[in-house]
Amino acid sequence: MHILIAENDAPVAKFLATEFAAEHYEVCIADSSPQLQLKLEKGGFDLIILALNLSDLNGLDVLRRLRTQKPDLPVLVLTESTRLEDRVNGLNSGADDYLTKPFAFSELSARVRALLRRSSLASSHVLQTLDLELDRVQRVVTRDGRPIELTPKEFALLEYLMLNAGKNVSRSAIIRQVWKRSSGTLTNVVDVYINYLRKKIDANSNAKLIHTSRGAGYRIGVAPSPQQKSLDYPED
Repeated sequence: MHILIAENDAPVAKFLATEFAAEHYEVCIADSSPQLQLKLEKGGFDLIILALNLSDLNGLDVLRRLRTQKPDLPVLVLTESTRLEDRVNGLNSGADDYLTKPFAFSELSARVRALLRRSSLASSHVLQTLDLELDRVQRVVTRDGRPIELTPKEFALLEYLMLNAGKNVSRSAIIRQVWKRSSGTLTNVVDVYINYLRKKIDANSNAKLIHTSRGAGYRIGVAPSPQQKSLDYPED
């Protein structure tokens, strides 16, 4: 899941980005409304955390404009105001939830998970390939009921593979979608992280789920037939 944090208090934004990354979320930061607009145009976000202290525009105006552009995108508002009237105005302007600073990160994280469960993405937040399950909201991975601990980048890579289960995914596509880099870099890093995933996912299991396809990258799913294996999966 990809979270956009709109916050012009740099220490707060950095803290939130670090904490959510530790929970296996992909995180971007915007510290002004132009940056927010630019990132929204690129798309791909599952939730926005919007602080009402963006310096260049009134926070509620940003929220109203955001809601007209992305009516179904969950928005959690952060504010320093404790006034009931301000909270009501924020909710009426399109916020899905409201949290007052200072706050405990554990509460913010719980509210984010609740919003994601209630969003239009809720029906597809659990990905499954055979006995492997990945919960995109709870950030939990299990195989045959056994929990698997992954780093944030390993989680993002597995999530991308499972979203494309049964399809060949090229190294360049993985670099663009998971590492957010140009396709001509980090190809060796992809191979390294694939090996990390294989060691964790296929441990204590007789069936391999991640397969190498010659000239086409990787795929996750059922094992190929003997004929397919000889043609497409020589490195397995």
